Amino acid sequence: MSFDSLGLSAELLRAISDQGYDAPSAIQAEAIPTVLAGHDLMAGAQTGTGKTAAFTLPMLQNLMATATGGPRRVRALVLAPTRELADQVGKSIRTYGRHLPLRCAEVYGGMPIGPQIRFLRSGVDVLVATPGRLIDHLDRGTVDLSAVQMFVLDEADRMLDMGFMPDIERLLGELPHKRQTLLFSATFSRAIKALAHELLDHPKLIEAASPNAAAESVSQSAYFVDAGRKRELLAHLIDTNAWRQVLVFTRTKLGADRLARDLERDGIRTAAIHGDKNQQQRSRALAAFKRQSVQALIATDVAARGIDIHQLPHVVNYELPTNPEDYVHRIGRTGRGGNSGEAISLVCAEEGSRLAAINRLLKTRIASSSVEGFEPKRPVRVDQGRDGNRGKKRPHRGHSRFEQRGRPNGGAHKRAGDAPRKGGPRRSNASTR
Repeated sequence: MSFDSLGLSAELLRAISDQGYDAPSAIQAEAIPTVLAGHDLMAGAQTGTGKTAAFTLPMLQNLMATATGGPRRVRALVLAPTRELADQVGKSIRTYGRHLPLRCAEVYGGMPIGPQIRFLRSGVDVLVATPGRLIDHLDRGTVDLSAVQMFVLDEADRMLDMGFMPDIERLLGELPHKRQTLLFSATFSRAIKALAHELLDHPKLIEAASPNAAAESVSQSAYFVDAGRKRELLAHLIDTNAWRQVLVFTRTKLGADRLARDLERDGIRTAAIHGDKNQQQRSRALAAFKRQSVQALIATDVAARGIDIHQLPHVVNYELPTNPEDYVHRIGRTGRGGNSGEAISLVCAEEGSRLAAINRLLKTRIASSSVEGFEPKRPVRVDQGRDGNRGKKRPHRGHSRFEQRGRPNGGAHKRAGDAPRKGGPRRSNASTR
């Protein structure tokens, strides 16, 4: 199949050709005709499968078909959970709309609001936003959503994880009842299905891959190691394998900063990116990582959503996430666009139940071993029952009936996409690759 067969305009096909693409990905081949036909859509796709273009291309075409020639008003709204993802989506819209007379704006926290207000007042067709900053604009009266024809909720699962559902409900009250709505999610929990039932009108369901699955292009392995030797092992892996670009995940902002400092002392060029960094700092760190003047980028889950590095070869889970679904999102930063990638998890004794939960989610068993010289003194047991954190119900912390239960820190990262408010080495086990 080629893009020519999907019913896209000559201007869009030209922009696609400019980027060197000739054949759509699976999610694009299914979603583009569906969206062009005006259907609501619930789409499940692994990160890195081209889902942004799957909604950007038909959205731009539909906007051109309904243009009136009058004053510009926001006719398409894309809601994203983080600044980085909002920026990535905005760049995609401008890339594919380069031959069209449409204007796109991104509004998110961490940046001065004044220039955003001036740009909005000049008129835009497509608005890409994080929830908190968009509500700031609504409160100021600097944005009008009453003309929105298409609403896209990108990475809806992460929206729920970050406690954004009350903000989303507020925003829904500002949108026209009659509109086309597209929901994209890498995982399909009960909460996501409930949200889709409320938002979508007789939607088409597309699953480009099994929900909650990792990309086949990513090789996965786990190294057992004592918690106190993780940093030493990470430095060993970077040095002995001559890694020039590795994205490393920690669970906390404090942990990310500490690890970055320690790796720098080991002689490894490192930068950290997390919610306490302002947008300028995050952009600088990401740019340095992309041009490989930084070898290791240390990130938290919140900051890493939306990071798109072309042919990123390695992802390391320095600490396993509490939520197994976050593991899928993390390792999806590599192996994108058909490229191969490697995901390595450093697992200590305390994390055995988390690795077991990830195995259950993926319906597989991640190959595990230890690196010679770093064998753990405490055994790592992965054959445990349900993870204690996920087997118990927690009190409902949010104000929305959609907010997912059983997830730690529900709502604790609210507005994390916006400005912060005050208040292959030598192995001792040959079973791995």
